[in-house]
Amino acid sequence: MESRIDPVQQPMKAARSRKKKTRNQPAYDCRGEAYRISGVDLTQIDGISESAALTLIAEVGVDMSRWETEKHFVSWLTLCPNNKVSGGKILQRSTRKSVSRARDTFRLCGQSLLGSSSALGAYCRRMCGRLGQPKGITAAAHKLALVVYRMLKFGRDYVEMGQEQYEQKYKDRVLKQLARRAKGFGFQLIPSPQEVP
Repeated sequence: MESRIDPVQQPMKAARSRKKKTRNQPAYDCRGEAYRISGVDLTQIDGISESAALTLIAEVGVDMSRWETEKHFVSWLTLCPNNKVSGGKILQRSTRKSVSRARDTFRLCGQSLLGSSSALGAYCRRMCGRLGQPKGITAAAHKLALVVYRMLKFGRDYVEMGQEQYEQKYKDRVLKQLARRAKGFGFQLIPSPQEVP
């Protein structure tokens, strides 16, 4: 396949973690080949392994111009809700059935985020707690698909936010919503003084 980047001139960043070699591991530099073909290192995204990156490149390709926006991409993967509407009322919101290997790969990567201590892992656990595990994993796969689309389309590197910063942003967002609701009812939120031990 054609090279989108020269790994000698633009070397990859260090791998996220060193895993123990397994029996089924390819005998060649899988990560380096995926980087050469796609122009970005998809394995920097938490949850996407070397074999998953190659599977996604094989199934989706590296040319994102086929999809006008990232929403078209996740819709093609059937990772977004399919609202069945009758008489202005939504009857069902489940995702469409699909036999897409790319969709299955994104879901497997989303499932691997359950034990991750990253921002994507925190998002996956929050969605699973709110929606249940199957829907939460689909939501995490949806987010992974958006990140992969942006990386492949714009050639940007993935920047890990970190679990603590994600939790802080979520807390700030919830507090802002609570303050807005309280103001609508004519109240004001006042933080309680912290107890000193």
